[in-house]
Amino acid sequence: MHNAAFFIRYKLHHLFAWMLLFGLWFMLRYEDYPTGQKAFLVTLIKVADLAIMVYITNYLLIPRLLYKKHYVSFALAFLVMILLSSALKMNILGRLLDNPLLLNLTGNLKQRLYDNVIPHFFLVTAGAAIKLMVDHTRMQQRMTEMAREKAEAELNFLKSQINPHFLFNSLNSVYFLIDKNNTEARGALHKFSAMLRYQLYEMNGKSVPVEKEIEYLNDYIDLQKLRKDEQCEVSFGASPDVRGFTLEPLLLIPFVENAFKHISHHADKPNFIRGGMTMQGNRFRFLLENSQEAENKGTHPHSGIGLVNVRRRLELLYPGRHDLRIQNDNGVFTVDLFIHV
Repeated sequence: MHNAAFFIRYKLHHLFAWMLLFGLWFMLRYEDYPTGQKAFLVTLIKVADLAIMVYITNYLLIPRLLYKKHYVSFALAFLVMILLSSALKMNILGRLLDNPLLLNLTGNLKQRLYDNVIPHFFLVTAGAAIKLMVDHTRMQQRMTEMAREKAEAELNFLKSQINPHFLFNSLNSVYFLIDKNNTEARGALHKFSAMLRYQLYEMNGKSVPVEKEIEYLNDYIDLQKLRKDEQCEVSFGASPDVRGFTLEPLLLIPFVENAFKHISHHADKPNFIRGGMTMQGNRFRFLLENSQEAENKGTHPHSGIGLVNVRRRLELLYPGRHDLRIQNDNGVFTVDLFIHV
């Protein structure tokens, strides 16, 4: 039953094509033969002979010889098949039409090559060309599908690395609230639960509304601010026009996390984290700066799993549609990201 279904699904178009070729061939050549019956039989023999050669070439010679790079063997097998098929066809037609000239393979060799071998060669070659084009198209589709699946798997792996990192950072923030008053603790726990809910239940799709991502960033920043002393200035916001489009979830949080992780601890000058989100036409801009200790000036800006992952995610998700600039200069670490939305 399965084989029958396979034939019906994939082979009926072959049968239809050969029937169409038979009809056209018969209509154009039936007047060349003494009776309609003989015209029918001659056409059937010629079409069947061509079909057999096409299928032998496409399903035997090409997969087993050409695709395995046995080019000489393929060429020899192809030519031998053409010659043998032409000789056999002429013998059958000679007997059917009572034509002794077709039975004598040595006579009028030039005409026999012109009427049989050369047409066979080009017709079977055309069938092989169709096979090669179809196989090439399918291979390209498979490669595209494999590339997409690989990219999705890599993204999922990167997200699986990032998400626990955020959760542990948030837990550390809550930890520092143990000795504080209950009102503040309850507020922090509320923000933390909102962050968990966002990660666990609102990130099922490929992208999220940018408003949700902004809310998540603000909750994260509020929790981190509870850990910092009064010498740390934190200012971050989004302009009102940053709305109405979607963004990959947790795409920006590694930058914010990195800023809090590497902020300076100066006693005689400001320690700050400043940034925000704006729109410039159809370009979304994320800008973030943080003061940094002098000894960290030589630190590579891509150290840390978060920044490495977010750069890779940007390359996969927004190829040719983003511009990421990271600078570490004069004690200030700057992230400037543009995304075409």
